[in-house]
Amino acid sequence: MLTIQHHGSRLCDGLTRREWLQAGGLGLVGLSLPALVQARSTENAVPSGDRSFGKAKSCIILFLTGGPPQHETWDPKPDAPVEIRGDLKPILSAVPGMFVGELMPQVARLTDKCCILRAVFTNDNAHSSSGYWMLTGYPHLPTNVENSKPGAPNDWPSIGAVVKRLRPRNGMLPSAVTVPEHIWNTGGISWPGQDAGFLGRAADPWLMTCDPSLSSFQVPELGLPAEVPSLRLQARRTLLEQVNLHLDGIERSAAMGRYDAHSKQAFELLRSAKARRAFDLQSEPPAVRDRYGRSRFGQSVLLARRLVEAGVALVQVNWTRTKEDSDINPVWDTHAKNSERLKKALMPPMDQAYSALLEDLAARGLLEQTLVVCTGEFGRSPRINGAGGRDHWGHVFSVALAGGGIRGGAVHGASDRIGGHPKEGRVQPQDLTATIFHCLGYRPETEIHDSLGRPLAISRGEVIRSILS
Repeated sequence: MLTIQHHGSRLCDGLTRREWLQAGGLGLVGLSLPALVQARSTENAVPSGDRSFGKAKSCIILFLTGGPPQHETWDPKPDAPVEIRGDLKPILSAVPGMFVGELMPQVARLTDKCCILRAVFTNDNAHSSSGYWMLTGYPHLPTNVENSKPGAPNDWPSIGAVVKRLRPRNGMLPSAVTVPEHIWNTGGISWPGQDAGFLGRAADPWLMTCDPSLSSFQVPELGLPAEVPSLRLQARRTLLEQVNLHLDGIERSAAMGRYDAHSKQAFELLRSAKARRAFDLQSEPPAVRDRYGRSRFGQSVLLARRLVEAGVALVQVNWTRTKEDSDINPVWDTHAKNSERLKKALMPPMDQAYSALLEDLAARGLLEQTLVVCTGEFGRSPRINGAGGRDHWGHVFSVALAGGGIRGGAVHGASDRIGGHPKEGRVQPQDLTATIFHCLGYRPETEIHDSLGRPLAISRGEVIRSILS
């Protein structure tokens, strides 16, 4: 089903009270209110000569929950001892001198489109707190806290929420969507950093809980039953308005008013043919669906392509647990039988879906304007443990980027000889978010405002300029 969260305040898009007061004072020294407005209007103007700024009209984030191992994916160590390198071998990719893991044969053909960050680190070995940093660009307070809950002081908005706050919706489609569900730990404990935090619930990315791989897949809120004609839908809307009129005599809270507005938006979304088409996977040729893979992840990635094609600015695809996963070794959290899990359950669908997305976007002329980010919350330990697995490792891991302002065929940074710590070109999550925002046309210093109206920069990181096209 489609879950739409819509509580809390929406901050205004105009000047803040602080800026009005500031304008009054600055007028005495030559900077008037019109000048301040003009300065705000050029805040995100394209920097001179910077072709990468704003090159991405949209972004797809593939989040491999649990922590994919850098050794078997983007940063193999063939010369390390066997207890480090494991039993899987590297293969040469399309870029001379760039090796990837042998379980990525399809992606290996496309590395000329990719840029690999091999020295990303959080120094946080807890899924939820390291994940919070990767999803928001702000470190969790404190670090290394498992099963941390959403809420202050860790209520920085997710990347999708910031984009939704800054970019108007495209017609009836929201600016940011998350599929196929939220990220959670054993026990159903949701990670922090997946919502709008202090921006208020109105800026939450639209969470679509679904399984697009099912033959019966549909989004209930977008797929009207055949027996419900348009007129009947209009009658339902009239009923909503009648209820609202009935409540007009009551002292209604601001939250009630916001709920009404968003209810009306939901009705409009239901009636939007463009929105319904974007979610209609059945209209895709079977060969295309097969190319992405008929797994939940593969079809979610295909759905992400359809959504950005329809105008959604940011889609996050979470690789979350399936019924086949155990609590001991779920998703990419390969504490035991790392090699076996990679061979049978993880790498084939990842290699298939990720390569299909890059090829499909390129064939449609969309890759140059779509930034694709493939990441997890951290990596895996260099040394294989007694159970044949790799443990949590936030000290160094890899992230892959492609399209939308990124220079393909490149490697930024390096880990040490065992893939245990950064050697050069260190990158922290805030640098990654700064780069994502840059490619989408937002400078890191672009301001959003918290619930008290205080201006805050969307990222405190540095744009990784050496990887930009």
